[in-house]
This record gives sequence, C-alpha cells and structure tokens, in this order.
Amino acid sequence: MATMNISLTDPLKQFVDEEVREGGFSSTSDYMRDLIRQRQRAKAAEFLRQLIAEGMASGPATPQEPDFFDNLRQRAHQRAEQGKR
Repeated sequence: MATMNISLTDPLKQFVDEEVREGGFSSTSDYMRDLIRQRQRAKAAEFLRQLIAEGMASGPATPQEPDFFDNLRQRAHQRAEQGKR
C-alpha cells in the first residue's frame, strides 16, 4: 500500500478529526479512502449519465435481425482466432 502525506490547516484537521469520530471511521486514512471512493463513484455515475445522454441524442433505435448478436459474437471469435496466429 502506498503512503501519501498531506498538509492541512488547523481548522481542516479539526474537521477531519470530527468526521472520523462522528462517522465511525477507524482512522483518518480510512476516512480519506472513503472520500476518494465516493469521488470515484460520482465520476463513474457522471460518465454513465453522459453515455446515456449521447445514446438518447443519437436517435431512435433500429430493429436488428434476430441473429444479430450471434453473428457479432462469431465475428469477434474469428478475429480473436486470427490475432492468435
């Protein structure tokens, strides 16, 4: 596990200490890891919202043939086999 040191003003340090106590975190590091994970989830959710918006803006869906995905898988397997050679 990597170590990272940060400098905080006294008021920020007090705030973090309170959050650790009130939030039931085992340590300041545990609290910071939780904040980072929250940010990661927020960024992933925003990216997903962006992809959904792009999909909706791309126009109406078009029907596919019943074997569309079977054919797609078959082509992917063929390409994978060609790449092994």
